Amino acid sequence: MIVYKTEEEIELIRASAKVLAQAHGEVAKLVREGVMTLELDKRAEEFIRDNGGKPSFKGYRGFEYSLCISPNSVVVHGFPGDYTLKSGDVVSIDCGVELNGYHADSAYTHPVGEVAPEVLQLLEETKKSLYLGIEQAVAGNRMGDISYAIQNHVEKQGYGVVRELVGHGIGKKLHERPDVPNFGKRGAGLKLQSGLVLAIEPMVNLGTKSIFLEKDGWTFRTKDLKPSAHFEHTVVIRKDKAEILTSFEYIEKALQ
Repeated sequence: MIVYKTEEEIELIRASAKVLAQAHGEVAKLVREGVMTLELDKRAEEFIRDNGGKPSFKGYRGFEYSLCISPNSVVVHGFPGDYTLKSGDVVSIDCGVELNGYHADSAYTHPVGEVAPEVLQLLEETKKSLYLGIEQAVAGNRMGDISYAIQNHVEKQGYGVVRELVGHGIGKKLHERPDVPNFGKRGAGLKLQSGLVLAIEPMVNLGTKSIFLEKDGWTFRTKDLKPSAHFEHTVVIRKDKAEILTSFEYIEKALQ
């Protein structure tokens, strides 16, 4: 069942999204060479709880952390731990916040130190594909219009679009229907209606689209071990233009 949100519910998601955006900003301040990924996780949880929220991911299906931290060839769902960031890394940080019973979800991939130009380009084009997908997230369009916009852009650059992992509806639950694939056909799939809240999240690989799941049952990695990028916003379908509820504003301020 697909749950369309009232304006009151959208305001509650917006409040979660603001704490989430600020938490991302706090983490971004710490992303640099020599920092252990577990330190990033601790800062995110501390900030979220200090602001009345709960980390959406912690305890979700047994996941033990507040952030998914995915460096280099890890696509998503990486565990924070004793891995120390080094120059040349890229690291995807995915976070969710529950506040007043409603969730918001977003992700951003950071470069660390001196990163190879082709990898920086991967990050730029993946981020661009997110916004191209969001441009299609308007009432009357279909899900395939979002999916096609993402796929068409990144495949033109020669990148691989992950098939096995998708975006999703979001609200009272972290993951709701419908799925939001990052590949598909224009004009196909669910007809979009106002009030639908989606987490749109391109996951794009420098090389092959193929991925594999590590033995821990969580960590997805590129099959060719080349870097992957991941950007995500929580948005609401509107009549003429999607409204982005999450924000990268605090991340971008921290990176200046």
